Amino acid sequence: MKILFIFGTRPEAIKLAPLIEEFSKYKNKFQIKICVTAQHREMLDQVLTFFQIHADYDLNLMRTNQSLPDVTGRCLKKLDEVVADFTPDLIIVQGDTLSTFLGALVGYFRKIKIAHIEAGLRSGDKYSPFPEEINRILTSHIADFHFAPTEKARKNLFKEGIRKNIFVVGNTVIDALLKGITIINKGDQKIYEKYFSSIDLTGKIILVTAHRRESFGKPFENICNAIKEIAVKNPEVNIVFPVHLNPNVRKPVHEILSGLANVHLLEPLDYPHLIWLMNKSYLILTDSGGIQEEAPSLNKPVLVMRYKTERKEGIKSNTAILVGTSKKKIVDSTNKLLRDAGLYLSMSKSSNPYGDGQTSKRIVEYFLGKSE
Repeated sequence: MKILFIFGTRPEAIKLAPLIEEFSKYKNKFQIKICVTAQHREMLDQVLTFFQIHADYDLNLMRTNQSLPDVTGRCLKKLDEVVADFTPDLIIVQGDTLSTFLGALVGYFRKIKIAHIEAGLRSGDKYSPFPEEINRILTSHIADFHFAPTEKARKNLFKEGIRKNIFVVGNTVIDALLKGITIINKGDQKIYEKYFSSIDLTGKIILVTAHRRESFGKPFENICNAIKEIAVKNPEVNIVFPVHLNPNVRKPVHEILSGLANVHLLEPLDYPHLIWLMNKSYLILTDSGGIQEEAPSLNKPVLVMRYKTERKEGIKSNTAILVGTSKKKIVDSTNKLLRDAGLYLSMSKSSNPYGDGQTSKRIVEYFLGKSE
């Protein structure tokens, strides 16, 4: 069976890395090729290096401040050339990016089967997250195999009339996290301690990540002003904010947060440094989907800086709280977690609803059966 993986961002690479490794164990059954669109160039390359993934096709599509129509047109044309060259039996896509949707679309145009990893996530609002919500809905209606992370994701697909070939398998992000932590723990810890030497790692650390397109402008300024107030009112706490490369993120972050002694603005972290820091953190403020899934496996409470999330299982299971981009709610919820030991304990000890680290094996076992 000839299988083409298509992805373009760091989160996709992280979540597909353990699946690529698992498929690669069966070279007599599967011929694997990797196509990266490289929507995220530097951040993507870091993950490929860490997990030792070699791209057979690299479209290198990243442009400064590129528009969605621009990247869509260029990506679709290039992907069609790749598919024509390799002629796969199956295309595997993950999540909700443009690479996901366009990878599925080009497969549909050429009547190739599509497997969608992390299928069935829905926020219920087509503009939040934007454009990811529509990307995943359209991908679901093209895909032939749907590997849903949770029972709720399966029910979401059912509501849209998708009933065949749905498999609840967990999320590969937990496979990647556990593998990443193992790699880090086998290595030299001093590398990470030296990298973060300017930060007091012995006290409470709040990790912040934020980059959502729908938050650009006033909502993002609210996030930054909330972090500023938290820093001022809690001088004993260190806030670490790896700042996304997008200028819509960098400008307000540096204007509002530069100069605060206990706020550390870093360049984007590669995957191993990020999960090492996650593991050291006391709590996490984020708008990232992947971190909402990963943090519970590290027993870290999460405040989700979005008004809607497609990962409602975390809210229901008490591993995360939805705080939106309201300055007051972000500040109040953070302060409560810093001071209320009972609340912190209940969140940090809640079980992770997103997986057990065996998702990749379950997916490959299905296709092993199909290849026989």
